[in-house]
Amino acid sequence: MDPEQMDRIFKALADPRRRQIIDQLRREPGQSLFQICAFAAASGGQAVSRQAVTQHLDMLEKAGLIGITWTGRTKLHTVQLQPLQDAADAWLSQHLNGANRP
Repeated sequence: MDPEQMDRIFKALADPRRRQIIDQLRREPGQSLFQICAFAAASGGQAVSRQAVTQHLDMLEKAGLIGITWTGRTKLHTVQLQPLQDAADAWLSQHLNGANRP
């Protein structure tokens, strides 16, 4: 796996809000920005602006962790966990096999 892509994946998952979005989309795939924002507001946590959620979604999309489909004018988001699995496998195999030892 490309090291830059691996960095994007792990950086995207470093933020608890993005992990919450991933969990939400895993439970209910195909959500719009409005639905994701409404869940964030209803979950009782700190309020998050629509712009902040958009930035989180953009980072997750660049990391390959969410896919986008369009239904008319509505952009729907769905989680894609295979890139995470690939990054975790690559990172673990690198370290478990003794690569990069001093």
